[in-house]
Amino acid sequence: MGPIGLVDGRIINLDEKVAVMEDRGYQFGDGVYEVTRVYNGRPFALKSHMDRLYRSLRELRIPAVYTFEELAGFHRRLIEESGLDSAAIYLQITRGAAPRAHAFPENVVPCLTMSIRPAKSHAELRAAGAKIVFVPDERWLRCDIKSINLLANLLAKQRAKEAGAYEAVQVREGIVTEGSSSNFFLVKDGVLWTHPANNLILRGVTRTIIVEKLAPQLGLTVVEKPFDAAFARKADEVFLSGTNTEIMPVALLDGDKVGDGRPGPVTSKIMEAYDALITQECGRK
Repeated sequence: MGPIGLVDGRIINLDEKVAVMEDRGYQFGDGVYEVTRVYNGRPFALKSHMDRLYRSLRELRIPAVYTFEELAGFHRRLIEESGLDSAAIYLQITRGAAPRAHAFPENVVPCLTMSIRPAKSHAELRAAGAKIVFVPDERWLRCDIKSINLLANLLAKQRAKEAGAYEAVQVREGIVTEGSSSNFFLVKDGVLWTHPANNLILRGVTRTIIVEKLAPQLGLTVVEKPFDAAFARKADEVFLSGTNTEIMPVALLDGDKVGDGRPGPVTSKIMEAYDALITQECGRK
C-alpha cells in the first residue's frame, strides 16, 4: 500500500485533510514528536523512543492519554497496513484544539497523528563519509525536549543544503552541541567525545545506545564534556548519530578533511556493532 497516516487511531491517506484550525500544534508548535525506524517490518528501539516521548510530554505538561501498549499497537498497524518493511514512523502529539490563547487550555484532549514512509538508504554516504559544516546554534534552551518547534533546526539544515553538506552542526558560545537532526561525536586518541546530555542537546536514542551499550562493548572510553570547534577540527575521526542518520562517518568538516578523509577505524567498529544490534532485534537490515 505504501505511505499512510493515522489520526487518533484511525488510518488515513496522507493527502486527507485532517488539520484542525485551532490545534495548538498548528498555531503554537505546542507539541512533541518521535521518529522510529522500521527494519524487516519491526520497529527498532521502540521502548526507548516511547519513554522519551513520555518524558517530553511531562516536561510540557501535556497529558499522556495513550499507553505504551496502545502506541506500540499503532506502530504495528501502520507497518502491517502499509506493507513497508524498511520505513520511518513519525509520531506527533499536540496539546489539542482550543480557542487561541497562550496559556494552557483546560479540558482539552491531546491529538495524536502518525505517518509511515519508506526509509532512505545512506549506504553510499556511509561508505565514503559525509560533509558537514558548523553553524551558530540559535535554538531555545530546552533542546532536551523533543518539541515540534524546529524553526532554528530548519534554518541550520538549509544552510547545510546550500553549502552542499549533509548536516549542519551547531555551535553555541564556541561549544559544539549537536547537528540539526543528529548528535555529534568525535574520536581523539582512541577516546570518544560527545556533548553532555543536558538541556542544550537532545538525548538521542542512538546516542544513548552508543554511550551506554556499544562503547562499553567495544572497550571505548566515553567523555561527555563540552568541547570547542577548534578541538573538533583536530579530531582523528568524527561521526553523527540519529534514528534516520544511524551512524554517519564524517569525511569533511567545514571543507577540511577529518583524519585521512575516510571513515576511521573506531567509527567503523561502532557502525558494525550498531548494525549487529539491529540484526539482533529486527533481523538483518
